[in-house]
Amino acid sequence: MPSAASSFRWAYNLTGLFFPNLCLACGKGLPPREEAICLSCQYKLPKTGFHLHLQNPFTERFWGRVNIQAGAALYHFTKGGRTQRLIHNLKYEGKREIGLKLGLLYGQQLRDAPGFHGATLILPVPLHPRKERLRGYNQSAAFAQGLSSGMGVPWLKDGMKRREFTSTQTQKTRLERFDNVSEAFVVPHPHKVEGQHVLLADDVITTGATLEACALKVLELPGTKVSLATIAIAE
Repeated sequence: MPSAASSFRWAYNLTGLFFPNLCLACGKGLPPREEAICLSCQYKLPKTGFHLHLQNPFTERFWGRVNIQAGAALYHFTKGGRTQRLIHNLKYEGKREIGLKLGLLYGQQLRDAPGFHGATLILPVPLHPRKERLRGYNQSAAFAQGLSSGMGVPWLKDGMKRREFTSTQTQKTRLERFDNVSEAFVVPHPHKVEGQHVLLADDVITTGATLEACALKVLELPGTKVSLATIAIAE
């Protein structure tokens, strides 16, 4: 008579034939009880370590543009790399769980990091409603929800709204990107944000134009401070 362990392996292997459980970073099969990202990728993904330093290559992108308390990205983004595959799966393949998992992992690191430990509210960078309906969710909101769980800090899904359907940021210069989004955002419930140290969450930072526009809008409210966190940073 087969043991319980062998029966479990048989059932797992049979299920895997029809519904393969693959790592969303490397594409290899996941062992039982591992979810979304295999342990090997969690170790090998190119971590930045930026959160350990108040001044780092992430915060340098905002010098002279907007006053932030802290800023960091979890991973480096390189074309063709594992980070790109994760971001692609998160944004275009319906894998919302990536945002939740990476947010939880990073939130646990940011909880006591310099500058971040004072955050009192997490806001995701919003998508335009039309784009969110097409995608089914806002990937930055999934990341923000994970950060909230990891940091023990509340998040507000609709703390910011996008009021213009701006054109894609791809291939635009930094100034073109900022002009494209500078008036695109609004804080619909300012009384919920006033006086807060807001952590803005997004998936990837390139020039920082979108995060800058959001941060400036938040800082218009009395008593606010702003920090920034993303899954990845593009060189």
